[in-house]
Amino acid sequence: MSGARGDGLVEVGAGDLTVVVGAAVPTSLSLYKRHAELAEDFAGARTDGFSFVAVRDVGDWPRLVVTQRYSPAESGFTPGVLLVPKRRQVFVGAGTRLLAYEAREGTWRRQWEDTAEGGFWQWRRHKNTVLMSAELELAAWTSDGGKLWSTFVEPPWSYRVDGSTVTLDVMGSVRRLALRTGR
Repeated sequence: MSGARGDGLVEVGAGDLTVVVGAAVPTSLSLYKRHAELAEDFAGARTDGFSFVAVRDVGDWPRLVVTQRYSPAESGFTPGVLLVPKRRQVFVGAGTRLLAYEAREGTWRRQWEDTAEGGFWQWRRHKNTVLMSAELELAAWTSDGGKLWSTFVEPPWSYRVDGSTVTLDVMGSVRRLALRTGR
């Protein structure tokens, strides 16, 4: 892979997957796209931020490239990526857009596109469950991308996971939910 250094890109590996991320358009974006088996570009109605995500699993070049303009992009709304290497699963969040990609059959494909109410905050994995927190939502998926549940929240809010229980605190009102069902 040439031309990728010096663009402010960061590479992180997990298992046999390596993700390359950046908050600006890489100078070698056209090369990334040309070498990818799947390259997707998402525009937003408002384009406050830019996110570059590329996933390499074999070879020198990433086979999955995702770029997107997104909003909101102010403090607290940074893009996020969660890798599940054994499932060959990637979750991407930026602004109000959520994306999932998988390559269990060997070829990368988009599994789904969803929205994060109010703006994406972060992904967290708890064994075989992936939680997504957003300004106005807490949602759960299986580690292979199947949607489990979603619930409305209102800031300030927080949660913690203890075993198979999610303790959700929304404006001082605490409730306990089953991690896999949300009930």
